[in-house]
Amino acid sequence: MLSNGTSPEGCSNPRITEWEGSLLMLVDCKDGQRVYESRDMGTTWTGTIGTLPGVWTKSKSIIWDVSLHVDSLITATIEERKVMLYSQRGHALREEKDAALYLWVTDNNHSFYVGPIVMDNDKDWELASTLLYSDGKLHLLQRRGDYESSVMSLSRLTEELSTIKSVLSTWVQKDIFFSNLSIPTAGLVAVLSDAANNGMWSDEYLCLNATVMKGKKARGGFRLTEPNSGVSWSVNTRDENVRHVSLSHNFTLMAWVTIEEIPSGNTPLLTATLGDTKSPYTVGLSYTADKTWETGLKGKKTTQSGSWEPKKEYQVTLMLQGKNASVYIDDKLLGEEEVPLTGERPLELVRFCFGACGEKEGHEQESHVTVTNVFLYNRPMNPTEVSVIKDKVHMLKKVLKLQVEGAPKPFAPAGSGLLPLLLLLGLWVFAAV
Repeated sequence: MLSNGTSPEGCSNPRITEWEGSLLMLVDCKDGQRVYESRDMGTTWTGTIGTLPGVWTKSKSIIWDVSLHVDSLITATIEERKVMLYSQRGHALREEKDAALYLWVTDNNHSFYVGPIVMDNDKDWELASTLLYSDGKLHLLQRRGDYESSVMSLSRLTEELSTIKSVLSTWVQKDIFFSNLSIPTAGLVAVLSDAANNGMWSDEYLCLNATVMKGKKARGGFRLTEPNSGVSWSVNTRDENVRHVSLSHNFTLMAWVTIEEIPSGNTPLLTATLGDTKSPYTVGLSYTADKTWETGLKGKKTTQSGSWEPKKEYQVTLMLQGKNASVYIDDKLLGEEEVPLTGERPLELVRFCFGACGEKEGHEQESHVTVTNVFLYNRPMNPTEVSVIKDKVHMLKKVLKLQVEGAPKPFAPAGSGLLPLLLLLGLWVFAAV
């Protein structure tokens, strides 16, 4: 807790913006970046974890690597939707390669990577930037210089703003679509359903795609029935000089799965890898040859509970609330474990895997499942919500069936074809009454 609106000792370069009635302050400190929140107009500030998607706070390194930290942060209303825009450095300036600034847009649920907006191969020049949005125009004000001289420049980000508007339009249309199905959109981060392209399972909100290995497309998802077939979904990750944080210590992952045949042994269905890259923790759900479920934490004895039947579809829910991880099958609690995580910093690594994701190199893994309609929320869901979504996804499946029979594609990029489908959905609901 900070008082009198002061930054903590050893921290500097505060960036302050308003969000949902609070002030957010991002500061650079010796051990990384920190985010503080004030609900009394700056009189007191409280440290917060996971408030800003994409902001990597409290690095564990003694010497803080200045790479991949947020450089500029602003709030803007674009296309009648309030969002935050931030620029993120691409790598440490001491490295022998191009320096870069990357642009992101977030509404604190979804975070879209717009792309690089500055590239500079002169490692001797420092780089500082400020984003400016006014009168419907987005600009980047940047300073480049060394100890002896500096240069200021102002550039207009026309193409980037056009991309942002298109993405925000998709977010709005997706929210309308799922709301019409009575599926909650509060805290909805990403959805994997019927969109796929070139080995990728595409997020309907255009933000977090998953990688498919040896999977065959099915309505609303993929059949993972070949050896070593699986879906890998990295949510909190560092990839291609971009560090992305979507989830903190509270989330819900929900998917619909069908086990196509009885395996020869214990076979992984869903694996969640959490924590940091040096000592990650694994929470898993498996199915066995005697048709029982197994849940467990890596390093601990697994627990068998409940039973399953081939060719029957199940709703699988994995939830993390603080340090408590729980698994539900058809909205019934299957098992729960305490995960040895610390709440002092965001989860450095969050990765979900359906089927086989190459955890054992050189070892062929079985997979006999079909996975469809995956929903990811940045908050725990209550039992009522889990049950409601279970019921409403059946309507989503009927919509996808109508699509196959000739209706416009509901999940085309940027929401193409979605509004006609909403009309079709309304007619279908009316006819069903």
